[in-house]
Amino acid sequence: MIPILSKLSKRFLSAKPSSFKRFLYEKIDFSAQIIGIVGGRGSGKTTLMHQYAKASKHKSSQILYISCDHPSVVNANIYDIADDFYTHGGKLLLLDEIHKVKDFSAHIKAIYDFTDLQVVFSGSSAMNIRHEIGDLSRRALIYDMPVLSFREYLSLKNIAHFRAYTLEEVIASHEDIVVDILGEVKPLEHFSDYLEYGAYPFFKEGIGSYSDRLLEVVNTTIDSDLASIFNISYEKLDALKKVLYMLCSTTPYEVNKSKLSASAGVSWSTLSKYLDYMQKGSLLNIVRGSKGHKTIQTPNKVLLNNSNLFAVLCAKADVGAVRESFMVSQLLTDHQVHYHHQGDFLVDEKIVLEVGGKSKDGKQIVGLDDAYLAIDDLESGYDNVIPLWLFGFLY
Repeated sequence: MIPILSKLSKRFLSAKPSSFKRFLYEKIDFSAQIIGIVGGRGSGKTTLMHQYAKASKHKSSQILYISCDHPSVVNANIYDIADDFYTHGGKLLLLDEIHKVKDFSAHIKAIYDFTDLQVVFSGSSAMNIRHEIGDLSRRALIYDMPVLSFREYLSLKNIAHFRAYTLEEVIASHEDIVVDILGEVKPLEHFSDYLEYGAYPFFKEGIGSYSDRLLEVVNTTIDSDLASIFNISYEKLDALKKVLYMLCSTTPYEVNKSKLSASAGVSWSTLSKYLDYMQKGSLLNIVRGSKGHKTIQTPNKVLLNNSNLFAVLCAKADVGAVRESFMVSQLLTDHQVHYHHQGDFLVDEKIVLEVGGKSKDGKQIVGLDDAYLAIDDLESGYDNVIPLWLFGFLY
C-alpha cells in the first residue's frame, strides 16, 4: 500500500464526526458489500462516509479511506491497493471522488470478485454509475445525494428539528403541519437565508466565504468533473458557464433554443448535450413536458439546480426562477416532475403545482383536479393554497 494513503486515511479517521446526519444516512442499507453515493460537489458525501466509518465496529487499522483526486492516486492501481489492504486484514474501503479513477468500474468489480472488502464510494452525479458497473449493479446499492432541504438546513443550524413529511401529507394536512412547526420556529425568518446560502452543508464553515466556495464548486464541476467525464475540450467549457449566467437572470418561460445557443456561441445540437451534462453534474434541472403534453424540441423549462446558485452567478436574479428552482430541487428527490401547460409543474403525473408570490391567484389552475398554489412569503395557507417554504420539508 502507498504509505501516503495510509497516513491520509489515519488523518481522515481521526477527525471528530459531525453530529448532523443527512436524511440519506438513514436510508442506506449498510449491510450491502458495494455502496455508491453520488451527488453534486459539496453536498455532504464525504461527511456521510466519515460518519459511517466512525460508527462501524471496525478498528481504524481495518478501514482505508482514499481520496481519488489526491496526486498520489493518479497513477496508482486501486485494485492492487485494495488487495494489499485486504491481505493485511482490511475490512472497509472508502473511495472518495471515484470518478477520478480511470475505468473505476473494473476496479470495483475486481474488488468484489476477489475480496470480501466492503466498499463505500462517492462520485459525481454526472457518472452513469448504474451503466458502468454493469452486472455488478444488481449487487451494488447506489444512492443519490441532493442539496440540503430547508428542513435539514434548520436542523444543521440547530434552529429546530422536525421530521420530514411526504408530499401527500403536505397537500392533505398542510394547515395542521404548519401549526405544529410554528410552535417551534418562524419559517419565514430563515427561508430567505436558506434560499441564498442554505443548500450546501459547507455554509457552517462561514457565511462570508460561502459564495466563493460555491463558485469554486461550479467551476470545479465544469472544469474538472464534466470535462474529464464527457471529454469536453477546454475551449468549449466557457460555453457551459455562459449558459448558467444566462439562466440565472432569465424567467423560465423565456428560455428557448435560439437564445441559449446564441448566448453560448454553439449550435443547438451541441448545446443540448451540454445541458444534459450540466443536469447530470447537479448544476441544472431540465423540466420537460409530461406524456399528455405535446413535446417540443426545446426543454420546456431549464432551471438552475438550486436557489443558492443564483446568488453567485448573477447580480440580479429572476425571483420567479429562484422560486421554481427551489420547488424542483425539493421535489426531484422522491418524485417525477414535468412541465404542465396550465400550472407550472405536474408531479407524479397527477398533482399540479403553480408557484408564485402573494399576488398569485388561482386562475391558471381553475377547473383542474388535484391542483395547488405554492405561495412565497406566506406563513400559513388555506384550502389549496400552501406556503412555498413547506415544500422544503419533504426530505
